[in-house]
Amino acid sequence: MEYEDIVYINMHLDNEELKIFNKLSISEQKHSIKVAYDIEKLYEKGKYNLTKDEFIKVALLHDIGKLNYKVDIIKKSIIVIMDRITNSRIKKFQNIKSVYVHYNHPYLGYCILKQYNKYSEKMLYLIKNHHNENIINKELSLLIYSDNLN
Repeated sequence: MEYEDIVYINMHLDNEELKIFNKLSISEQKHSIKVAYDIEKLYEKGKYNLTKDEFIKVALLHDIGKLNYKVDIIKKSIIVIMDRITNSRIKKFQNIKSVYVHYNHPYLGYCILKQYNKYSEKMLYLIKNHHNENIINKELSLLIYSDNLN
């Protein structure tokens, strides 16, 4: 991880959040940081119901549902490719833990963060739905867009 990335996450996450963020794999941490950087750049182009700091925190924590099961980058890439070429039909193989986590990490992350009683419903909603492209919501659209870029 680059020094400026460490400074960035320390600016936006408190000690409790840093502990859980640091449990993510390095590749997931880097991904989340890239999503946060993109959110920060694009934030000024719209009007949102979250502050920029809240939105950056959401971006940094959006994949926290993956912390209990680390999927290596190769396995993750295979799942993403299989998901795309099968039109999500691999979803029926959720008895395989890596497939289960791929599809359910938004809800798992929501459950983990809800326990802390310090996140607004808007923030939790975005984390829980960050793979749901059927919902029309400008904050969610920005998060999904930034997530897909990275």
